[in-house]
Amino acid sequence: MHPVEFIREKRDGRAHAPEEIRAWIEAIAQDRVPDYQVAAWLMAVYFRGMTREETFALTEAMAHSGEVLDLSALGPTVDKHSSGGVGDKTSLVVAPILAAAGAVVAKMSGRGLAHTGGTIDKLESIPGFRTELGKEAFFRQAREVGLVIAAQSADLAPADGKLYALRDVTATVESEPLIASSIMSKKLAAGAQAIALDVKVGKGAFLKTLEDARSLAGLMVEIGERAGRRVAAVLSQMDEPLGRAVGNAIEVQEAIAALRGEGPEDLTELALALAEEGLALVGLPPDRAREALESGAALEKFRAFVAAQGGDPRVVDEPERLALAPGVVEVRAWEDGVVAELDALKVGLAVLRLGGGREKKGEPIDHGVGVYLEKKIGDRVKKGEVLARVYHRERGLAEAKALVAEAYRIGEAAAPPPLILERVRAR
Repeated sequence: MHPVEFIREKRDGRAHAPEEIRAWIEAIAQDRVPDYQVAAWLMAVYFRGMTREETFALTEAMAHSGEVLDLSALGPTVDKHSSGGVGDKTSLVVAPILAAAGAVVAKMSGRGLAHTGGTIDKLESIPGFRTELGKEAFFRQAREVGLVIAAQSADLAPADGKLYALRDVTATVESEPLIASSIMSKKLAAGAQAIALDVKVGKGAFLKTLEDARSLAGLMVEIGERAGRRVAAVLSQMDEPLGRAVGNAIEVQEAIAALRGEGPEDLTELALALAEEGLALVGLPPDRAREALESGAALEKFRAFVAAQGGDPRVVDEPERLALAPGVVEVRAWEDGVVAELDALKVGLAVLRLGGGREKKGEPIDHGVGVYLEKKIGDRVKKGEVLARVYHRERGLAEAKALVAEAYRIGEAAAPPPLILERVRAR
C-alpha cells in the first residue's frame, strides 16, 4: 500500500481496484496511515465520488475490518436502521412487533449526535436498563426472548469508526458512497439476514430531497443484495417530527403508548410499514405485524425485552416511572389559524439546547428533558392555545423555547404531509 499513490489516483478521478481498497482499509484499521492522509483521501472521494464497484468493495472491506457476527443459528433475523430524524423512536416499536411476529431482532444501535436522537440513549432512560452486553449475553437473550438491542460494539466495523470521526471534522460527511458504505458496513457486520431501512427526507433529516434519498436508498439496497442480504427501504417524511414527543424518556413513553395501541398515527403507520417490509424479507406474512400490535403480543414482547436487560418492566404499565424534567413551559399560539409548518430541525435543536442531545461524542445527556408537540401540521389553533410543552431543568431554556416557537408557522390552511413517500426494493 502506497498512500500517496492511492490518494493521487482518486484525486485524478480514477477508480480504485477492490484489492487496493481492501489494503487501504486494512492499513487504516491497523493505524498504519496517518490521519492527514486519510483526510486527503476522504476529500478526494467527496469531490470525485466512487463507482458502485468501489462503494461495494469499500463496504465489504470496512465490514470485515473487525468481527462479523454470525446470527444464522438464531432463525429469521431482521435488523432495522434509520438514517436519523427528530422524534424517531421507531425502533422501540418496530423491534417488538417483529419479534412478536416470529422474527428475531438481535440489534446493535448507536447513541444520538447533534439534533438526532439515538436508540441507546432512549433505552437508557428506563431505570436499570443495561445496554452494554457481552457476546454471550447478547446471543442468549436473542435465543430466549427473540429481541435484544445493545450498544454498538467497538469490534464491529472499526475502520468505519475511524473514517467517520475524520469525516465529521473534515466536512466530508455529505458523500453518498461514504454514507452508504458507513451504514451498510455496520449492518453487514451485525449479521442479520434481512435489513429494513428507514431513509428520512426533509428539514429534520440528513437528506433534504426525495431524489437524494431515493439514490442513497437504492445504493444501500444494492450493496446489501450483493453481499447476500435481503434489503428494503422505506422513504419517510421528516419535515415535521415523527410523533409528538421529542427527547429520550418522553419518546419511550410515546413508544409504549404506540405498543398499547394509543400512540400517534404517524408513528404507528411507519412502524407497521417497516415491520411489514422486514417480515416479507424473511418470508413471513407481512400481516403478522398488525396482528402482533393489535393483539398486545408486541407490548408483551417489549416488557420481556426490558426485563431481560435489567430494566424496570413496570414502565410498560406505569410510563410515569420514566422521569421527565420537572420544569414545564408552554409555547402558545400568537394568532388563530392552522399549523402550516413545523420545522423538525428547530425542534431537534431545542432539545439539544436543553441538554437532551450531545454536541460531541461521549458527552453526558439529560434523559428527562424534551418537547411535547400538542399541535402538528394541519391542526387548527386559536390564539393563546398551547402549541407545545417544553420539559426543562433551566439549562438552555430561553433559546429552546424560542426555537420551538420559530419551528411553527401558522397559516390559513394546511394538510398533514404524506408520511411514507416511497418504498425501494431489490430489482
